[in-house]
Amino acid sequence: MPGALSRAAAIVGAAEAKEIGYPETPKTAIQLHIEAIKAVSEQTGIPISRINGVFGAGWSSQIAEYLGLHPAYIDTTSVGGCSFEMHVHHALAAIHAGIIDVALVTHGENGWSQRATGGRGTGRARGMDPWDPGSLYTNPYGVSGAPSNYSHAMTRHNHRFGSTPEDFAHISVVTRQWATLNPRAVMHSKETHPFGGPITVEDVQNSRLVSWPLTLLHICLVTDYGGAILITSPEIAKSVKTKPVWIAGAGESMSHSNMLEMDDFTATSAAASSAAAYRMAGMGPEDMEMAMVYDSFTITAGITVEMLGLAPRGEGFTLWKDGHAAPGGRLPINTNGGGLSFNHSGMYGMQLLVEAYRQLSGTAEDGVNGLKGKQTSARSCVVNGTGGSLSTTGTLVLVSD
Repeated sequence: MPGALSRAAAIVGAAEAKEIGYPETPKTAIQLHIEAIKAVSEQTGIPISRINGVFGAGWSSQIAEYLGLHPAYIDTTSVGGCSFEMHVHHALAAIHAGIIDVALVTHGENGWSQRATGGRGTGRARGMDPWDPGSLYTNPYGVSGAPSNYSHAMTRHNHRFGSTPEDFAHISVVTRQWATLNPRAVMHSKETHPFGGPITVEDVQNSRLVSWPLTLLHICLVTDYGGAILITSPEIAKSVKTKPVWIAGAGESMSHSNMLEMDDFTATSAAASSAAAYRMAGMGPEDMEMAMVYDSFTITAGITVEMLGLAPRGEGFTLWKDGHAAPGGRLPINTNGGGLSFNHSGMYGMQLLVEAYRQLSGTAEDGVNGLKGKQTSARSCVVNGTGGSLSTTGTLVLVSD
């Protein structure tokens, strides 16, 4: 039976910044935010002045000031790539409580441009604190960066379940198939990137080694991205010019912060966050017709679908290997090309939300966001973001109107 918050609010629009990926002229994070916010306002017909709740990963007060807003609800939750799924959860609760009726969830991150700007324009402090517990106690054990962290997860999965890196390479291959249907994907074709276009398992395994056994094509892109969604009360959702996508369920959880405190390198808190989301929705994994899952690394996606109940433990990669997640498959996954081939600015949760909205509202194949074959017939979607080193997760169950 659905919970009280189920379908108490809807996503009514989702848009991106004008130029994403690898822009020729460096962008600041705030530029990416504002371009996406303007676009979603124009898409829905909801004026920016009507927004009374602002949700951003540490940016909310600055964004509100820039837009001339005095919001009744401000959320700066910033716990990595799942922050935006959590923002949707929090906005759902705030709208249900009657505190606000129009919520903006926004993201802008110049993961690529900051290389040219020397780290300026990111909105984040630079440098590492040598007294941070991670520096003192984690780095000596060889988990000093994201690739090395996720290498531990991959090798543990391989050891425990008998899987191989080659099995997970299928995730990259299928995700690239989706990217070839998305003109905005960095790896859409040779025209968009010298290494774009279709790839094989052999290509993945023979690409440059980064942190054994993870090669370059097991790892996400580093790009620029701006995205924004608007969430409203049911009354407003029925009056706008766009189609609503209903928030049927939401949940969030955290298993650890420091990866050395992770109980099991092959299991994440997505099991708990998805259980909460399914419970609120009154649905289960068997009801999901599509999935948008965080793919910072192939191992992230493979483990996540196991936690979401979409595949048995140890067999998550089979959804891609057996073609189920591919175009035309029974369970399309990451239909935009994912963080592996579409775009990954550092925190990927917003990209998941934008694509889920487009698919469920029937706008994923319009000559800008997708080519023929990208639009699916799915009417339900589980969306899961992951933050930190397989640490925090936010899960949503979204359904078509």
